[in-house]
Amino acid sequence: MDRIVICRCEEVDLEEIEQTLINYQCSMREIKLRTRAGMGYCGGRTCRPALNAILEKVSGEKQPHQIPLKVQPPVRPVSLGRIGETNYE
Repeated sequence: MDRIVICRCEEVDLEEIEQTLINYQCSMREIKLRTRAGMGYCGGRTCRPALNAILEKVSGEKQPHQIPLKVQPPVRPVSLGRIGETNYE
């Protein structure tokens, strides 16, 4: 069976997320910490809606009391050559 990758940045698949939810009865924050889903380069912008849907499907309810996870915009990489151009005089 093919893996269904939910978090592409951290390569976390659907089965790993579902098993973590079932085994630990986690909140979304715990899922993030246990699997690293949503902690990659995009900061959860791509996978967060899917993670919310999986949590709702497995737990059977939305969790309005949970603190929303912070979603950050992607970071722009800077080359070392560019950093070396900085003049500190």
